[in-house]
Amino acid sequence: MFETLGLDITARAASVWLGLGLGLLFGLLAERTKFCFRRSLVGEDRKQALGVWLMALATAVIGTQAAVAAGWISFADHRFMAPALPALAILIGGALFGAGMVLTRGCISRLTVLTGTGNLRAALVVVLFAITAHATLKGVLAPLRTTLGQYTVDLGDAVSLAALPGGALLWSALIALGGIAVALRSGNRPLVLLGGLLIGLLVPLGWIGTGYVLMDEFEPIAMESLSFTSPAAESLFYTIASSAIEPGFGPALVAGVLLGALAAALSFGSFQWQSFEAPRQTGRYLAGAVMMGFGGVLAGGCTLGAGLSGVPTLSLAAILAILAIAGGALGMNALLSRSASGYGAPSTRQAPQPAE
Repeated sequence: MFETLGLDITARAASVWLGLGLGLLFGLLAERTKFCFRRSLVGEDRKQALGVWLMALATAVIGTQAAVAAGWISFADHRFMAPALPALAILIGGALFGAGMVLTRGCISRLTVLTGTGNLRAALVVVLFAITAHATLKGVLAPLRTTLGQYTVDLGDAVSLAALPGGALLWSALIALGGIAVALRSGNRPLVLLGGLLIGLLVPLGWIGTGYVLMDEFEPIAMESLSFTSPAAESLFYTIASSAIEPGFGPALVAGVLLGALAAALSFGSFQWQSFEAPRQTGRYLAGAVMMGFGGVLAGGCTLGAGLSGVPTLSLAAILAILAIAGGALGMNALLSRSASGYGAPSTRQAPQPAE
């Protein structure tokens, strides 16, 4: 479709503007709604946080599957739909990512938003996450990634929920209606739920934008949407070698999120410089960053890439990844709670935690 738009720029250049725009909107909305998958699982306000996250997921599912039904996009050749499911890598990677986001008190999307609000803890985690992700994709950790990826399960044609009885319509409806039902009972104000709904709309906008509007047979670009693992690695590489490579959707998305979060924080008075309080806390965050960087690549995405953007494709790989992330987060939270209470009677008061 791109050639019919008559633009004087290439599809890749246009994808930069698309990524920047989506990132700005996500940064603004996520900063205002405190959008975070970790909070929806183990946060003190997890009921409200889960409501926002599931409202976004419901909207993303409806929009994405509507675009598929209209014939605008197809995930038939997407990596989410590979018949050889790297189950071991996804399970290990998802568990590591989930555990890491509990250690850092935020998934990578949340930490990117917090970086824009002046949180230096989050900024360091984002940088180390990007380095680890890049090392896992193309560096010293790549052999370990490929080794774990060799253990696969052959799914044949059953790579998505659409292949199961009931088809895409039934499963999309179940996910969307379930998410909306939980969201409406979460106790959130309507304006907050509206923010979650708008975040969810960004997912199909990304898929349609890169997979339909900017589709150019002469200069094809990857079909992608909201995601942070690969874009973080790409942003790192572009930052240190921008004179040798062209920018793309991923780095523009990350830059947009930072700028959007900064604009929201400055506009609403929530910008505040924050840093580490103790060496032990620093070590905990660094460990979590490495776990998320390595785990995110193994799992095929983060809570946004495999979760908010992946689940709407109805991919079984994406669903397995987000479940593994949730399991890792709950397991690490239980371990930290047990450690904080010591060997005596369980403590009724949680240990002080740094602000998200």
